[in-house]
Amino acid sequence: MQIGKGSLNELPEILRIIGPIKSVLIVTDKQMVEFGYVKKLQGILSNSGLKSNIFDETIPDPTDTVVLNGIDFLEKNKNDAVIGFGGGSPIDTAKAIAVLSQHSKKIQDYKPPSTFDKKGLPIIAIPTTAGTGSEVTHHSVIIDTKSNNNEKISCRGEGFVPVVSIIDFELTLSKPRRLTIDSAIDTLTHGIEAYVSKKATLFSDRMALDTIRLVQQNIYEVDENPKNVKAREGLMLAATLGGLAFSNASICLVHGMSRPLGSNFKVPHGLSNAMLLPTITEFSIDHAKNRYADCSRAGNFANIEDNDDVACQKLIKGLYKINKDFDVPSMQEFGINEKKFEEELENMATDAKISGAPNLNPKVPTINEMIDLYRKAWRAF
Repeated sequence: MQIGKGSLNELPEILRIIGPIKSVLIVTDKQMVEFGYVKKLQGILSNSGLKSNIFDETIPDPTDTVVLNGIDFLEKNKNDAVIGFGGGSPIDTAKAIAVLSQHSKKIQDYKPPSTFDKKGLPIIAIPTTAGTGSEVTHHSVIIDTKSNNNEKISCRGEGFVPVVSIIDFELTLSKPRRLTIDSAIDTLTHGIEAYVSKKATLFSDRMALDTIRLVQQNIYEVDENPKNVKAREGLMLAATLGGLAFSNASICLVHGMSRPLGSNFKVPHGLSNAMLLPTITEFSIDHAKNRYADCSRAGNFANIEDNDDVACQKLIKGLYKINKDFDVPSMQEFGINEKKFEEELENMATDAKISGAPNLNPKVPTINEMIDLYRKAWRAF
């Protein structure tokens, strides 16, 4: 990892160290091209004698179709490394292209609980949003378009870990409010879930609590002053720490229920987490009071001297307040059709259960309890 202002400029030297790399595929989206970020990256590479090609067809929820198109483009241009440049979706797409191009091209072959640890092409991750932590995780979430309900496959294993990550907060300075906030709440969810997960360790705990602290210290300041570089830096570091935390401790019920909601109703990932986080925390909190109380104190929702009961109540109240303060819509306000929502509830709850994430939650829900939680979050704010 190369962390800090201007670290993007150090990429060519880093590539030389891990080389030999002659030609890279830049996996990004059309907005990154339009705003000139890709041109800047290509200039840095070409000035050091490195060739690059641009694949800008990534979409907010990556699909196997997009990945296969990217593989065709990579093979045509004979690239020998892949750069994911953008938010979590371009980075996840880049990971999948780098792995699937060298191994099986069927996304179902990477479905959990199996893990994939073989090497693909070198993956270089350059995040331009402070949220997913994909730059340091061993996950790549790809939609299987051939499944009946566009199932989200959370591919995982050492094969999906980037060999290089460039963490340059300057790349986030022009991001719009909604994306900035949703990404930050995604990061906050990573910190909380990593800390209360049944797989939490002393190693992941420290990073998880720092993730929560950094989000809470900086999210309001970034919203009021989007060009505040100190606050942007804090959120960027929080995203990376959160990615490291949940890579080691895993995620829980919020993410388990968030993915089916996103794939069925096209809700952006960070926003779907935000819609569910307060309701699910309230459901889970009595089963890990001391852990949730630690989260509350780390995020300054509670005071250090508050007992666990008070700290937990302040955490729930604070999470609902965040959604209100930052105009997070309920599912109803987002525009999800209620009839369609009711029809999909059992399928979504079943998909969440199959993912395995709910089993790591402090309170493991039944299918019916997850259905109830979806309904409660429907108009929760």
